[in-house]
Parts: sequence; C-alpha cells; structure tokens
Amino acid sequence: MTRELTEITVVGGDKTGLIARVTSLLFERGINIEDLDQAVREGVFRMTTRVDTSEMETSRGELRRALAELGRELDVDIQVRFPSDRDARRVALLVTKETHAPEALLEAEARGELAEDSEAEIPVVIGNRGDLRSLAERYDKPFYDVGDGNGNTDEERLLDLLAEYDVDLIALARYMRILSPEVVFRYEGRIVNVHPSLLPAFPGAEAYRQAKDAGVRVAGVTAHYVTTDLDQGPVIAQRAFDVPPGADVDEIKRRGQPLEAEVLLDAVRLHLADAIAVHRGTVHVREDVDVDAQLGLSEAAVDANPDEPVDGEPLGRTRPSPSDD
Repeated sequence: MTRELTEITVVGGDKTGLIARVTSLLFERGINIEDLDQAVREGVFRMTTRVDTSEMETSRGELRRALAELGRELDVDIQVRFPSDRDARRVALLVTKETHAPEALLEAEARGELAEDSEAEIPVVIGNRGDLRSLAERYDKPFYDVGDGNGNTDEERLLDLLAEYDVDLIALARYMRILSPEVVFRYEGRIVNVHPSLLPAFPGAEAYRQAKDAGVRVAGVTAHYVTTDLDQGPVIAQRAFDVPPGADVDEIKRRGQPLEAEVLLDAVRLHLADAIAVHRGTVHVREDVDVDAQLGLSEAAVDANPDEPVDGEPLGRTRPSPSDD
C-alpha cells in the first residue's frame, strides 16, 4: 500500500512528557511515525513529526479533533497537514515596499508559469505595511496589512491568515521583518526568502551597502529556506553579478534586484515541484525530478571558468628531461 505521509507540528511551551503524549496518541490509532524532529528557540518548543496515516484506525476528522483536544490540554498549538486533496498548491506572498520580487511571482502565476509540473496559485498577499496594496489589487489578489504602522508585524493575525488560506508555502518577497519562532516553527521547511548577498557573506540588513563597504568585485543574491537563525537557512539557489569600480549602493542594487526576482521564482518552482530536499542543513536536488531552474552560475559563466592550473597537473607542455632525448 502507498504511504500517506502526514505532517504534524507541535508549537508551544516546553513541557515534560509532551512528546510522549503526542506519540502515544498516534500509536493508539495505528499511525506509524516516519520521522520526528524537535527544537527549542527563545523559549518556544517545536516538534515536527511525519507519520504514515495510510492504515490509521481513525478518520482524518477524528484525528484532528483528538490532537486539538490534546493541544488545549497541554496549552500548545498542534497542526495537522494531510496530503492535499486540492489540485493547486497555495503560495502566500509576504511583502513590504519593494515591488520587483512579488511582481515577478504574480506575473509568473498570471502566465501559468509559477509551477512547471503541478498547479499552483497565490491566493493572498500579506504586508507589514500597506504600500503594495495596489500591486495586489492589480492582480486581483486580497491584500492584508498586518503591520502596526511602523512595520512591526501582528504575528497572531499573520498566522490566522496563513491558516485561513491553507497555505502550503510562504514566499518572503523582500519582506523586511524577521519572523519569530512562533511563525518559523509552524512553517519550517515551507518558508523561502531572498537575500541580497551571496550568503553566508553579508547577512542581515543593508547587504548591498555591506558589499560596497567591503569593496567586493562580485556580489550576488541568495534564495534560501528560513530558519530561526537569521540568514543562515539552507541555500537553494544563487546568482552573481559584477560590481564595477566606483559603483555606489544604488548601482549595486539596480544590478541585484532583477536577479533577486529570478532566484526567488526559481526557488519557489523547485519547492513546488518537490525537486529539492534538505538533509543535514544542505539542500539537495532530487535526481528523478527535472525542473528548469538555475541553481548557480549560468551555463555561459560556467563555460568561462578556468580549468587550470590544477594541483598535481603540469601547465601546458613540459620541457623534456635528458632521458627523453
């Protein structure tokens, strides 16, 4: 029988016996645990469990109710994600002020190019400011401002919206606010961000200015999965570009922004195609999935790479030794 992998996420305060209570509930209903991972950050506990529900001795609705009741008893939030019965997977866009990245994803969806081998849609755009409401409306998308006027996010409202729209993936399209563990833990492995540097170089704010101040000759952008460690999540794809002598921050930004949009779109496509997996903190591409996405340098740049010198190999023709005469 085909496995039916279901994801169960537990988030809340760290309590003795919590893991045992959840796993016992699953065992009693004939549910086999395939994988279990746990972590604690800033006093927040998270457990992510992948289980096989293909032969469980209960219904989906009854399992949800039992886990919800246990969550209330333990004062934790328990979410269950069964394999989706929907035709389309749902991507939420989180935005602030910059238009280039969210517009690239919205335009790709409008052209039917957001996902290659599966249907995908963007059902909602959420901002921590109201600046991009008109962009969302241009693409006929509902827009919600969950900010307080200064860019601080009401994360309870954000989580309510993500649950309401039953989101499969969150794309941070130049969303200029750090997400707390309360959000990251609930959607770990399902949040993609684009950062304007070749991570791990220049993490944090003002990455283009950091690049200018460092005097780099080559800069770039990175799409990565979001973790609770700022700008340290597994790298999905990167782009690089030349920094001319004397270029100011605005010029570096002009060169980087189109690549930000490209690399974020590629990362979303790869995720939606289930073409990538994270193992021990590193993204691996599945060999059995063919997706048209650029992970690193372009083919032209790869072809231009030098192939010598190489340690232990001579350069060109060597002078013959006397014994060769």
